[in-house]
Amino acid sequence: MDLETVKKYLEKGVGADGDDKNASTINGMPSRFFENFIMQGLHVDQIEKGRVLCSMKVPPRLLNAGNFLHGGATASLVDLVGSAVIYSYGASTSGVSVEISITYLDAAYVGINACCQVVRISASLRSQF
Repeated sequence: MDLETVKKYLEKGVGADGDDKNASTINGMPSRFFENFIMQGLHVDQIEKGRVLCSMKVPPRLLNAGNFLHGGATASLVDLVGSAVIYSYGASTSGVSVEISITYLDAAYVGINACCQVVRISASLRSQF
């Protein structure tokens, strides 16, 4: 995929002012609802081959009972933006996540920044029993 296509994939519904223009479509449960629900409002600040820098104002729908970004939403964003960065590298498919490790240093109340970078892309995965 070209970089502009990857950027459009990540920035579903974000207007120039950063507002969530298509938030009402989430309730209509379009195809790939989960991705839209998590990524609605994500803004790509910088994109280049193998590297994506994003930001997002934390929307109320992703807050947990403590009123900060839900850990599951954080993990989903890491997984989805990680897939997009693989596309930005030039891969035709993103494959699947094999292992994700997230360390939560503090709660996110207002906004987040995420930087994903390709470290290695492998053509195969071998199982060991």
